[in-house]
Amino acid sequence: MMTTDLSLSPAAAARLKAISQAEGRPLMLRVAVEGGGCSGFQYQFDLVDEAQEDDLKVERDGAAALVDVISLALLKGSEIDFVDQLAGAEFRIRNPNAKSSCGCGVSFSI
Repeated sequence: MMTTDLSLSPAAAARLKAISQAEGRPLMLRVAVEGGGCSGFQYQFDLVDEAQEDDLKVERDGAAALVDVISLALLKGSEIDFVDQLAGAEFRIRNPNAKSSCGCGVSFSI
């Protein structure tokens, strides 16, 4: 595993640490990009115990996110963030490569 120019925001790191503490075990956020959604690509988020052999690991303040090599090309330069708003709390990707995204923020096009 190696690191990349993908980053984890302080809010996302804090949320991952809180989730791990509540679960009583260290968890990492797996971020992947899949075809589909209303704009062509969609983000997939999962909490996992361990990394796969080809994952790239992004760390901040003791928290970690994992991205597979294929998804990384679409996420280069992005920030994994966590927002807690009236409408709900969720992990989000701030992706400079996305030319457009849908209203839900889960789907995008390049």
